[in-house]
Amino acid sequence: MTKQITPEEVNKRLLKNEMVHIIDVRENAEVKTGKIPGAKHIPLGQLALRKHEFDQNIVVCQTGNRSKAACGILEAFGYDVENMIGGMNNWPGKLE
Repeated sequence: MTKQITPEEVNKRLLKNEMVHIIDVRENAEVKTGKIPGAKHIPLGQLALRKHEFDQNIVVCQTGNRSKAACGILEAFGYDVENMIGGMNNWPGKLE
């Protein structure tokens, strides 16, 4: 069962300057509208090829569906990940 985290909880961690590793699995056009500051953009289709680029992570997409699929992929590789439910549609914080 994939762990879940709310956008508000992620934002609180960032505001507290906690070490948070965020992977944004949206497509390039979606990321152009803005992403969570410090998030690493790795489109879902490239995730398996680039799995060596990250550690424990929070995974985000636009609505939470692709990030849930991405969490399944990463968990199969042994990563400890959390799905940000509701995705960027519910993001309350700043964008870069």
